[in-house]
Amino acid sequence: MLTLVVTMILYVAGFVFLYGVIRVAVRHALEDLEVRRAETLRPGPPQERPFVPENFLAGN
Repeated sequence: MLTLVVTMILYVAGFVFLYGVIRVAVRHALEDLEVRRAETLRPGPPQERPFVPENFLAGN
């Protein structure tokens, strides 16, 4: 009986922990999205980044 109670407590605590981790991850993703949106809406010429950096093959 004690094993069943401990198992159920760990089971529920695991779901609560998983919910918290997912919630923090979503919050950080939304904050990053807001930062990128603010950078995109900033007035001025758009800053284009090359797909491959210029020094990509410099280490070979």
